[in-house]
Amino acid sequence: MITQKKVITWLFITQLMANRIKIKKGLRIPLLGECEETLRGTVRSEVVRICPEDFQGITPKLAVKAGDSVKAGSPLFYEKNQPSMLFASPVSGVVTTIERGEKRRIRYIEVKADATTEYLDYGIKKPADLSAEEVKQSILDAGIWFLIKQRPYDVVAAPGKAPRDIFVTGFDTAPLAPNYDFILQGQEADLEAGFDALSKLTAGKVYLSISPKSSNKGLREAKNVVITEFDGPHPAGNVGVQINRLKPVNRGETVWTLNALDVAIIGRLFNKGIVDLTRIVALAGSEVKQTGYWKMVIGTQLKQLFQNNVTEGISLRYISGNPLTGVKIDADGVLRAGHSQVTVIPEGDDVHEALGWASLSPRRYSAGCTYPRLKKAYRLDARLLGGRRAIIVSNEYDKVFPMDIYPEQLIKAIIAFNIDKMEALGIYEVAPEDFALCEFVDTSKLELQHIVRSGLDLLRKEME
Repeated sequence: MITQKKVITWLFITQLMANRIKIKKGLRIPLLGECEETLRGTVRSEVVRICPEDFQGITPKLAVKAGDSVKAGSPLFYEKNQPSMLFASPVSGVVTTIERGEKRRIRYIEVKADATTEYLDYGIKKPADLSAEEVKQSILDAGIWFLIKQRPYDVVAAPGKAPRDIFVTGFDTAPLAPNYDFILQGQEADLEAGFDALSKLTAGKVYLSISPKSSNKGLREAKNVVITEFDGPHPAGNVGVQINRLKPVNRGETVWTLNALDVAIIGRLFNKGIVDLTRIVALAGSEVKQTGYWKMVIGTQLKQLFQNNVTEGISLRYISGNPLTGVKIDADGVLRAGHSQVTVIPEGDDVHEALGWASLSPRRYSAGCTYPRLKKAYRLDARLLGGRRAIIVSNEYDKVFPMDIYPEQLIKAIIAFNIDKMEALGIYEVAPEDFALCEFVDTSKLELQHIVRSGLDLLRKEME
């Protein structure tokens, strides 16, 4: 006999299942050096460096010169074709260096930080009480619009183009990735204000994707959003995969993307009236002696974080970000703008193996069946482990690429710059990070992320 209680229970279970998407394709790379969930302290540096190349799709024009004094939240530069799009200084102090590269391209802007940060006051506001234009203008004026990206092209969002929807990813599945639940502890109010602000910026919906393991109330109980659980290996946490499964991007449509950590920064602007670009950053990797989390602003020099805390006597690869998509930095490099993770792994250029690929050492890891796959964490290095060669059609991309797209065919279309095929094969939906695992398993050793980035840039130039 079917009772009312059974019907309610069935409907509840059905609803839960409807809001969870299982990702089967992908790969969990078992790297040694997981981050311990302990907040170690705060890292400050005498100077901070902001690199305009961190912000895809913009042409920077300086708003300051060497010797100028700035406050945290003051603009350092702006987008040439969109002067209202400002980029804020994370600290107060004096601009000491503007380093330029080829063709006078701005490599970085260096600010000598004050001992005590002085913030530019933008006023406390409630996003729920503001119009869409007021919310947008508040974010633009504060110089943190760069937190919002758009698809197609995976560039800083164009403020003048209204998005069909906004997608927020609330977790990260990349190797050694930080735990968003841990980072967002105590930031529930900022998340709420951030989601309220985002809901004003689109006539469509704000989609929030979370992990089934997530317990953060700011994510689990978020308002004005459509919450969906994504379960599975990397790249389940990539916003591109989530868009593909929820509501793909078609030609002529624009969607905006963020991660939950950046939503909290936007919420902080409205709740405190200041630009606080402090991040809680995970230090991870097999060559780190004491992993953990540290507070710092973007652009902070990391040498004191590495000092006496990494393996000595070998060549190391320092990465701002994760091992698949991060930026290679020096030992005295800085935290790049979009990252909440710093990773240290062996470079591998000092390793010489007698048998090479034929070695049966248990230390060898294979995404396929070349070596036995053991249940352990591996100390992998940054070597290419093979030479570049022509594309080998082996369907190896498909095994780790969960989007409803043919990755090999799309890569070939990009290399040939066949616009019609690129469009037909779904280039408007993808970003370089979506091909990071394909690049990892690629027998041809192609720089797939670079290929996708160049394809997106050329297509944007052609179409816009």
